[in-house]
Amino acid sequence: MLSEQTQLNIEHEHMIMRQEFQEAQYAQQAPHVLMRPKVYPDGDHWCALYGVDLQEGVAGFGKTPEGACENFDYNWRSQILSENQSK
Repeated sequence: MLSEQTQLNIEHEHMIMRQEFQEAQYAQQAPHVLMRPKVYPDGDHWCALYGVDLQEGVAGFGKTPEGACENFDYNWRSQILSENQSK
């Protein structure tokens, strides 16, 4: 039989593992993961571009590749929201 403290520790670890799994699932659904934009240096910043150019596509910029991807995700979601609101 497990002690009460051991049982609490197991429950706590289970909760943490579930939370980490959910965070990993969310990260895998990010627009930059699903759409795979081209990520490249642009001057002293980075650009994440999906499409042929800035006018036709969706882009994100940042000081790091990660920052560009975060900005891309924000811009992607903003574009989807504005398209849904205009319908």
